[in-house]
Amino acid sequence: MTRPLLNRRLAEFGTTIFAEMSALAARTGSINLGQGFPDTDGPEEVREAAVRALRDGHGNQYPPGPGVPELRTAIADHQRARYGLEYDPDREVLVTAGATEAIAAALLALVEPGDEVIALEPYYDSYAACVAMAGGTRVPVTLRPHEGRYVLDLDELRAAVTPRTRLILLNTPHNPTGTVLTRAELTAVAELAVERDLLVVTDEVYEHLVFDDAEHLPLATFPGMRDRTVTIGSAGKTYSFTGWKVGWTTASPELTAAVRSAKQFLTYVSSGPFQYAVAEALRLPDSYYDGLRADLQAKRDLLSDGLARAGFTVYRPRGTYFVTTDIRPLGADDGFAFCRSLPERAGVVAIPNAVFYDHREAGAPFVRFAFCKRADVLQEAVDRLGRLG
Repeated sequence: MTRPLLNRRLAEFGTTIFAEMSALAARTGSINLGQGFPDTDGPEEVREAAVRALRDGHGNQYPPGPGVPELRTAIADHQRARYGLEYDPDREVLVTAGATEAIAAALLALVEPGDEVIALEPYYDSYAACVAMAGGTRVPVTLRPHEGRYVLDLDELRAAVTPRTRLILLNTPHNPTGTVLTRAELTAVAELAVERDLLVVTDEVYEHLVFDDAEHLPLATFPGMRDRTVTIGSAGKTYSFTGWKVGWTTASPELTAAVRSAKQFLTYVSSGPFQYAVAEALRLPDSYYDGLRADLQAKRDLLSDGLARAGFTVYRPRGTYFVTTDIRPLGADDGFAFCRSLPERAGVVAIPNAVFYDHREAGAPFVRFAFCKRADVLQEAVDRLGRLG
């Protein structure tokens, strides 16, 4: 055939960097600090809840399209107890095949061809692909390092809005930079959305992974935002069962109906027995979340301190389980070349941040490491990275 097989909307997207670097880790026997998945399972009682659901025949056949009632109720209860947000489990909660499907369904449902979608750059790679599949035009607004953290330039955000802007795609706590948007930053986003009548899709999958004095503030809690925001959550990051692929959206009845219209033609339903287990996970006591944060903060510090000793400039994250570093103090400025050589040089795999940018040059000297691994694995990685110095 003379015509390209891949349609033009997806022509720029090849094999993801995660697949490439994970294959490189396997081939070289390196420690994989690239892809963000834990190397231990989550709470035993949650795993047993999934086993019990399987044995009791719960969810072994198609579950309800919007998700099992037990999980939708647990999600609504979580939003109420944590953030004071009231959602009707039957009309305002939708269960999805992980956050990735939630993002895809929201953008396919809400974006018309030619609409502009603003996303904070660097961004999770599926954002760009989903905007493209919806026929939208992505408009990056770049987060930049300032005084040890990545910050949002509110003037740049405001200047990015045009009459064609339909939606802001927001991620906080933010992957890959680890920044947590402040109340002032979120207030400005909310005021802009209300002023310009914009929808907002917020990816909040790292909501419970915040450190130090950082606080996660859902955008839907800000004035005027409850009925123009689709909030996305996920069980994978909070409970360390990423393979279960259980995510969800909470939004007004109208927005939920729109997202469900797209979602039903993607997976229709998924993760039946796991939905019952996640319903139980969402009811874990505060002590679980406190322990999770303490454990990850200690791992963050272990890896961040080791990276600093190895010669990296480290942007210590206030959220997520990723740490961004600058490789220029090590005499390098090409993150792709650096990451492709790192397994041979130090036996560790990382991800070049440039893959998360439209403006590749802005992300060229930055590299991301994941710290959602066992402490002994991180210590070994730190020891190996010490060879770079």
